Amino acid sequence: MLVRNFMFADRAKIIIRSGKGGDGHVSFRREKYVPDGGPDGGDGGRGGDVIFEVDEGLNTLIDYHHRRKFAATNGENGGKRRCHGADGKDIVLKVPEGTVIKEAASGQVIADMSGSNRRQVVLKGGRGGNGNMHYATSTMQAPKYAQPGQEAKELEVLLELKVIADVGLVGYPNVGKSTLLSRVTNATPKIANYHFTTLTPNLGVVDLNDGRGFVIADIPGLIEGASQGVGLGHEFLRHIERTKVIIHLVDAASTEGRDPVEDVYKINSELAAYNADLEKRPQVIAANKVDAIYREEGTEDPVELLKKEFEPKGVRVFPISAVSGEGLSDLLYYVREMLDALPSGTVVYEQEYFPEEHMADNNLPYTVEISEEDEHVFIVEGPKIEKMLGYTNLDSEKGFQFFQNFLKDTGILKELEEKGIQDGDTVKMYGLQFDYYK
Repeated sequence: MLVRNFMFADRAKIIIRSGKGGDGHVSFRREKYVPDGGPDGGDGGRGGDVIFEVDEGLNTLIDYHHRRKFAATNGENGGKRRCHGADGKDIVLKVPEGTVIKEAASGQVIADMSGSNRRQVVLKGGRGGNGNMHYATSTMQAPKYAQPGQEAKELEVLLELKVIADVGLVGYPNVGKSTLLSRVTNATPKIANYHFTTLTPNLGVVDLNDGRGFVIADIPGLIEGASQGVGLGHEFLRHIERTKVIIHLVDAASTEGRDPVEDVYKINSELAAYNADLEKRPQVIAANKVDAIYREEGTEDPVELLKKEFEPKGVRVFPISAVSGEGLSDLLYYVREMLDALPSGTVVYEQEYFPEEHMADNNLPYTVEISEEDEHVFIVEGPKIEKMLGYTNLDSEKGFQFFQNFLKDTGILKELEEKGIQDGDTVKMYGLQFDYYK
């Protein structure tokens, strides 16, 4: 018999790309009886955005395991007669609530799709370029340049699903977490006596009689070394980061031969190693399987040992039986009181990475042409160049250096070199001319 292994997809790495802005158009009015028509090149369309949106029907990132790249469409170029190019289509990527979008290389947060944040533009499409109709001036009535569309932006992002729950249920495998969850909530997790039976963080809602319920997540079994990648537990540690209270479930009966006091310390050290803040998270210990405790005469009650060790540190211990229901009411109402004492609202991660700042683009309209009369003469024109020449003192060394840096930063020098300019060739700009030397 073949059994398919379903793994919970809570991480995915994808490449997203916004649409390029359409280029502005260069054209001139050509009408009967109008021999010298003005510029009428239209603007390019805006490129499409990359948008992430919460879909309530999703609880996994599996869709992003089958496809790697997602792109919005480009804006169309402008046309003659002031025709505006069509805007590119946005691409909307649906994700489960609780998905954190990070810049893959740095791990910095771009967006947290939680709380009130249901839809966010992560990459904006490129601006459409202006057509040449925008650049007519009293001194330049027939501009031969238009603005290119802003380039597309491409980014590799890491998607991480961190489930949204008020309470996280942690502990070693087989301590009874799935049994407890099924007993106190409407969740129906699969239960069997195998380590790592639970391969997904199961969520359930605890309904208390006073109507003040809460959401609880069964975090799959952790083992010593989980924070370093041992076993499967480390795959799910991220799901406890949003929880406000931790219920630490231990096997008080030691049915697998482990010491429940040591279990608490070992699991807490794994939580702290993964995220130091988890060590400070309010915690309560549920000493499970009290119905199965067998104690030889003269030995101390394991529940009392847990209380002596942890209650002086402010951590309450509740003896329970997930199977019979013993002690569960006291535990759950105490957890509710703990939640009431804490700030309400979902834990939401602040944005750390701003794509617009990291991927700034400065498309300035200009043209670089070789003179028809002399192949050693290059003509550079553009509205920004014309404006800069008007206020820059090229006679001063500082002003001339500033202008050279401008030519370099805008890519004009690079384009001159690509067109084959050589040392000693001439560059003309609006009545001024310069000799080129590298």
